[in-house]
Parts: sequence; C-alpha cells; structure tokens
Amino acid sequence: AGSSRRHIIDQCDASLKRLQTDYIDLYQIHRPRSDTPIDETLRALDDLIRAGKVRYIGTSTFEAWQFMESLWVAKELGLNRFVCEQPPYHILDRRIERGLIPLAQTYGVALIPWSPLAGGLLTGKYSRDTQPPEDSRFADVANNPRLQARMTNDIFDVVDGLKPLAAAKGCSIAQLALAWCMNQPGVTSPIIGPRTMEQLVDNLGALEVTITDEDRATIDGLVPPGRMVSPFYEADFGPHQYRWS
Repeated sequence: AGSSRRHIIDQCDASLKRLQTDYIDLYQIHRPRSDTPIDETLRALDDLIRAGKVRYIGTSTFEAWQFMESLWVAKELGLNRFVCEQPPYHILDRRIERGLIPLAQTYGVALIPWSPLAGGLLTGKYSRDTQPPEDSRFADVANNPRLQARMTNDIFDVVDGLKPLAAAKGCSIAQLALAWCMNQPGVTSPIIGPRTMEQLVDNLGALEVTITDEDRATIDGLVPPGRMVSPFYEADFGPHQYRWS
C-alpha cells in the first residue's frame, strides 16, 4: 500500500536515485490511508530521518483529527512527527478554518495549501453558459461526478462577486484569490501550479496585491469563514478512515 513501510522506504530510495541527492528535504504522505496503521507509516518515516535520507516529514489532505492523531502517536512512540500539512484551501473551500488552521497555529505546523485557485475555478476562465476549454482541468465535467460536484452555479456566483473587487484593485481574479490565500492566518505558503509562462507571471503578480480588512469582509460575505461551495477534500468522495494499533 502507498503508506506501508515497504512502499515508503522503496519510494524514498527511488527518489534519491532519480534526484541524484543524498537526502530529501521534505517527504510527504499523499492522502490518508485506511489500509495502513498510522504507527507503521510513522515508524518507517522515522527510520528514514534517523538514516539521514529525509530531513522532515509531512502530510497532504489530512483532516484535522487525522493530523492530531498522528501527532499523538508520534509523541507516544517517541517518533519524529509531521511538521507540515498540505491541504486544499481556497476561497471556495474554507473548511480547514474550523479545525486544521487552529491546530497548526497551536502546535507549530506549517500549512502549504494546494490548489489555491481551485483547479482554475478562481481564474475567471470558466463560465456557467459555456463549455470548459478542451485543454482545461474541467473539460470532462459532463462525465466526471467529482468535477460536477466542484463546478456548480454557486461557484460562479462567488466568482461574479470577486470580479468587481479584483477590478477595483487593478488585479486579476487569480491574483486576488492567491493574495487572499497567502495572507490568511496560519498559512505558510500556497503551492501554485501554472501551466504556462503567462500563468506564472500572473500568479507572481499576487505578491503585489494587498488584502485589506474590507476585502476580507467582502470575501467573507461570498463564502463565510469555515464554509465551502466547492468540495476539494478527498473525504467528500469516499471513506478515508484511520486505524492505529
């Protein structure tokens, strides 16, 4: 399994060989697994740290309770703990504000959100009246239930509400969304995923955008704190339960 001892160690060694390096700065577990006890995962990662192959370990898309459980298990067993979590976080899905962000602030955990532009939904390139571009993430929305759950009329209402705010600030919707994300309490740094140089330049422009308290209040009016209009947690689409023994 993906988080089993054998898989973790084999994949680490393979990564070291591909990268032609002696160690990995940050080794992350991609998604919680219901088929592997968390103590097995943590013991394997701890061995990699002690062997000098990995500096730090982290997770991706763990719920707050799952991350808290991992901290407790690491403490109980005297193992190195996860130091960061990579959650889905953007204006359209703010649920980590309920538990994960307070947890991170309390226990010194770095948050590096993925998909701060909601897979492109917060760029303004999609509209409710036209089909998604053929080369876009949502091109297959008509045949993909997961994409259908994310691309709803509600998200277009939010984007329509962001347009005048972005225009008033002289920035793109994407820059506004990125600036909002990177300036939210508890966020260390969002992870961007530009596909073209043009997108990269636009994304970097977010560094020049200032988010005021009035801007936050406007965005809170579109999607209240802790709420969502487009689900991005994998747990929304099937069970991801934890076992510990």
